[in-house]
Amino acid sequence: FIRHFGYTMSDTKTGKQLAKELNKLLDKAKEKPEFSAIEIIALRSMAKAKYSTDNIGHYGLGFRYYTHFTSPIRRYPDMMVHRLLARYLSGGKSENKDLFEQLCKHSSEREQVATDAERASIKYKLAEYMQGRIGNIYDGTVSGVTEWGIYVEAEPTKVEGMVSLREIKGDFFEFDEKNYCVTGKRSKKKYTLGDKVKIKVLKVNLEQKTIDYELVGTEEAADENQNNTEQI
Repeated sequence: FIRHFGYTMSDTKTGKQLAKELNKLLDKAKEKPEFSAIEIIALRSMAKAKYSTDNIGHYGLGFRYYTHFTSPIRRYPDMMVHRLLARYLSGGKSENKDLFEQLCKHSSEREQVATDAERASIKYKLAEYMQGRIGNIYDGTVSGVTEWGIYVEAEPTKVEGMVSLREIKGDFFEFDEKNYCVTGKRSKKKYTLGDKVKIKVLKVNLEQKTIDYELVGTEEAADENQNNTEQI
């Protein structure tokens, strides 16, 4: 993906090297138009963290050895670590690894349930917020691209909604999965991650917690692109 913007990354063998290469890439792209797109892809490429008795280090921090000692929300896995440390510092024997692996699996599953509930509540409140703003126009940033539409975050609230490809006026757009973009069949106009667009709040479904946007000025832009193509 980054080759499309003229960037490359060196081959890496460790998490620390990979973290260093990612930081170098983001530093190079900073202040550039493509920064948002590269940042989104970098974040989405990271594996979902889970609790385990196996030490695999920390991908984001680039640490070879890592465990969590505490956190502001005081997770149960933090307490597991505290109890193990207290046991070993007192000269206790090793605990049953299989038992703790089951506890780790249970903790990971419950964390996902809590995360899903949190996201659902946020989506509901954002939909409720936008319900009173139907027809309003905002600047936005493309945050996702799919075969059925593009996702856009409205500025400055970062409220995400979807622009259906069928609702884009003036052209028929096709999804290009390899290049993370949609392209107009007639105008060749492209929308990709990080693009700045102008949107209008089209409709809100509070029950499904969804927000639909409409791109503003796309019909005129498509005609302009077509004219430019013909002149070339």
